[in-house]
Amino acid sequence: MTLISAASPRIIRIAAALLIGADGHTLLVRKRGTTAFMQPGGKIEAHELPVHALARELEEELGLQINPAQATFLGEFSAPAANEPGFVVQAQIFQLSIDAEVTPAAEIEEVIWVDPATDPAVDLAPLTRDLILPFYRQSLTAIA
Repeated sequence: MTLISAASPRIIRIAAALLIGADGHTLLVRKRGTTAFMQPGGKIEAHELPVHALARELEEELGLQINPAQATFLGEFSAPAANEPGFVVQAQIFQLSIDAEVTPAAEIEEVIWVDPATDPAVDLAPLTRDLILPFYRQSLTAIA
């Protein structure tokens, strides 16, 4: 039997995307009533594979239909949740290249495309700021 102390973080399991446009910029979203921009995606339901949760969330939030087979799994990343104090997001991150228009829907209020080579002048979720954007930057320098 494993005991979980009160100090243990509460985990939110999500699938999220590093969406890359034709110009190399990446798409970030901001949920209604919040200030931090983050990777698009959302919670994984009990019956779902992470990549299928991602496909569902991208369609619900951005009207974007993806082929899950084209999503490249980058790994699992964890960081403090941006909008839920005391929680940690545990994210299965997938990379996708897109050239489709996206439109904020559901709980998404705003979308922006950011240049990974610069720090955007917006509030970023810890997962995006500390892990995903640095990971993407490093992958770009490894290619060059």
